[in-house]
Amino acid sequence: MKLLKAKTARFTEVVDKSGKPEVYTLWQKPSADRHFQSLNKNNRVMTILKSESGTDFGLVGFKERKGATYLAFPKSLKRFADKRIVGINWEPVKS
Repeated sequence: MKLLKAKTARFTEVVDKSGKPEVYTLWQKPSADRHFQSLNKNNRVMTILKSESGTDFGLVGFKERKGATYLAFPKSLKRFADKRIVGINWEPVKS
């Protein structure tokens, strides 16, 4: 039996390749926020979620979840699209 290892990427690598992100606060429905729609369409949004163990991890794209945090990056995250982003470090994040 072959075990599938989840593909992961380090948050620091994402920041190195895609720039320092900003926390994006949704003040309205995502579908009504044209700027957010543009960011999402251009693969510049990451959703930060809490795992069952309480650690943060990221997924590229908009995943609507309760308690999720959204980060907007200056450059595309397309190369990290199928990966779980681990080692979230809030230092480089501009608030």
